[in-house]
Amino acid sequence: MLVGTVGFYMAGGDKADFSDAFYMTIITITTVGYGEVVQIDGFAERLFAGLIALAGFGAVTFLFTSLTVFFLESDLDYSLRRRRMEKQIRKLHGHYIVCGFGRVGRNVANELTTTHRHFVAIDADEAVMEAHRERLPGLVYLNGDASDDDLLIAAGIEDAHGVFAVTGDDSRNLMIVFTAKQLNPNIRIVARCHEVRNTEKLRKAGADSVISPDFTGGMRIASSMIRPHVVSFLDEMLRSEHKLRLEEVLVPLRFEPRALETLCLRSPNYVMLAVRRGGDFVFNPPKEFMLEPGQHVIAMASPLGRQELEGALLPE
Repeated sequence: MLVGTVGFYMAGGDKADFSDAFYMTIITITTVGYGEVVQIDGFAERLFAGLIALAGFGAVTFLFTSLTVFFLESDLDYSLRRRRMEKQIRKLHGHYIVCGFGRVGRNVANELTTTHRHFVAIDADEAVMEAHRERLPGLVYLNGDASDDDLLIAAGIEDAHGVFAVTGDDSRNLMIVFTAKQLNPNIRIVARCHEVRNTEKLRKAGADSVISPDFTGGMRIASSMIRPHVVSFLDEMLRSEHKLRLEEVLVPLRFEPRALETLCLRSPNYVMLAVRRGGDFVFNPPKEFMLEPGQHVIAMASPLGRQELEGALLPE
């Protein structure tokens, strides 16, 4: 702008002032070209005007491109992504909330993703969740303290199917369990417990199931020695391309009691293993077994097989 103004002022001589030169510079670099307020006749003046137009237009384009990239890569992009995630969360129903996205939380998220279940992750370290968005493209998360009431409400705890309290701090997990039960007394909560002595405290706070990775790991190590073929079978089932899992399907309350033989529960995508009736399991139930509402069907199934089994139990 300065070079152009001085140059056009000198080119105009006595017929142009600095106002004319400045205006000439603006319409030249923006390629508006309303009219030449400074008369340009010679080759040198035209060459100067052409160079100012090229350099100025390039500078203006670079300026607006840089501003656009700045906003899209920083606050604007972040705001749009947060708003998009909030809309996704509001649409969820029957999902899970994973409180804590450390090693255990990420493994829980991987299992939920593998079995086609929706979830919302909550963690205080937003950088950790951003780093795993490439591995989990559909990751929906909230940043903050998972024991905060507002954050759990924002995660849709009223419509959620369950909560995983799996941070690395037992006291934090205790607060998450207590808060979650206060907000939704009917929700199922699975809590991680580092110290076995804290197990009973978590249960009293409202946890339906308490898992100690150290205790479970010890049992798994012992099983690998005592019953290696069973452990190998379970490992192979988890690694299989069919994504087989031991699943449980609740028989709907509107289901009309019927004998198993009338349902034809057969499919290459699942194998029925047992039915839980009250507090007991009926393994390999006979064909005359009466399936009733409220019971749970236990099956080894792929994600597609689980959906088929749920569809077969829907009331007609």
